Amino acid sequence: MVVTQDRPLAAVFRQVGAGSFPPVVETFERGKTIFFPGDPAERVYFLIKGAVKLSRVYEAGEEITVALLRENSVFGVLSLLTGNRSDRFYHAVAFTPVELLSAPIEQVEQSLKDNPELSMLMLRGLSSRILQTEMMIETLAHRDMGSRLVSFLLILCRDFGVPNADGITIDLKLSHQAIAEAIGSTRVTVTRLLGDLRQENMISIHKKKITVHNPVALSQQFS
Repeated sequence: MVVTQDRPLAAVFRQVGAGSFPPVVETFERGKTIFFPGDPAERVYFLIKGAVKLSRVYEAGEEITVALLRENSVFGVLSLLTGNRSDRFYHAVAFTPVELLSAPIEQVEQSLKDNPELSMLMLRGLSSRILQTEMMIETLAHRDMGSRLVSFLLILCRDFGVPNADGITIDLKLSHQAIAEAIGSTRVTVTRLLGDLRQENMISIHKKKITVHNPVALSQQFS
């Protein structure tokens, strides 16, 4: 399998297994679990369409979002990094309707050994994931829920934002409950805080899509 730096990772991932056992296309409705913590790590996933939420569930029952993955992300690769067969560490849920490619972890591992350029493409994707996870941890470090919400919206602008004449529209349909779960808050609190931001003309919401009118001003006011 020949990989060039110009080829999209999706095209490369489709060739994992050299055609003998091609990756399988899977679809999940919004809110459906892709894998649970403790499940055997048997497959690696490539996100074709939609968004996937990765979270950690703690003993007290609290679930904390550590990343929201966008299209062209690879996940479910912890065993590849550690070199040991391990169970799933995260809870992976379809944040929107999603379409995935999945391949057995052994085939992905062999493809990485055979092709260093594929390894580099995967490494770039994982680096971006790690950065977002660090930003999510930083967000959750804020005790003030208003600061958490603003920080989360700015992360979404960076990863899912579409610039337009009104600012940056987050290209995800976000319910207040979904936002609350992501930042460790309640739906009632998120509804109130979003209402405050709308009154201050910091954001607008149309069909569950949030537009941040001036991300720099928002960041400075609530830093």
